[in-house]
Amino acid sequence: MKARVILKGLALMLSLALLGYLFESSNLGSSINEAWIDAKVRGHGFNGALLFLLMGGLFTAIGLPRQIIAFLGGYAFGLSLGTLLGTLAALLGCGLSFAYARLFGKNLLRARLGERAGRFDRFIHDHPFSMTVLVRLLPIGNNLLTNRAAGISSIRSIYFLSGTFLGYLPQTLVFALVGSGVHIDPVLKLVLASAMFLISGVLGVYLYRRFRHGQSLDDQVDAELDEKGI
Repeated sequence: MKARVILKGLALMLSLALLGYLFESSNLGSSINEAWIDAKVRGHGFNGALLFLLMGGLFTAIGLPRQIIAFLGGYAFGLSLGTLLGTLAALLGCGLSFAYARLFGKNLLRARLGERAGRFDRFIHDHPFSMTVLVRLLPIGNNLLTNRAAGISSIRSIYFLSGTFLGYLPQTLVFALVGSGVHIDPVLKLVLASAMFLISGVLGVYLYRRFRHGQSLDDQVDAELDEKGI
């Protein structure tokens, strides 16, 4: 075994251990909330927005729900800017986990995610950008595993990241709307957000079934779609 492979393996294990320690010691999962936004982000101008992007990127890079970041983006910045910054934060997290898999874990992760990466490769082969958008529109699936599978696949990062950005926008808009201070009756806001989420999800499922060309992205995704009858 080459020394480079050994060093990459050690770097992967050490970095995972360090991330786990930092996550546990910082209580990140429960500390990113409205109170944190009020204390650290709101009213802090560019520095607050930058902190939101960095923390949101780290939050989503380790697999925590990007919908929470979208909600907090709407809460902190309003609907329009909150949607943009929430999407960029989720994209940063996606890029971090994608780059992590590509640079450090390609050999080690292939044993675990090789089949998933192969399916992803076949699924997006002809149209990598548009099929990545389609994958991101689906209302189900594991975001972190998709990022890592893409990282060890052959897709070019520019197609994956740009397609991810566009595909993330609809759901981010929905949750930013719920979190925002837009002057709409709360019940109407919830109904509107639910309708937008449903439309986005149905569109994603329709396009997935329409354009997958006989390829399956993931057995679990197909099973969930069949089970829910969508």
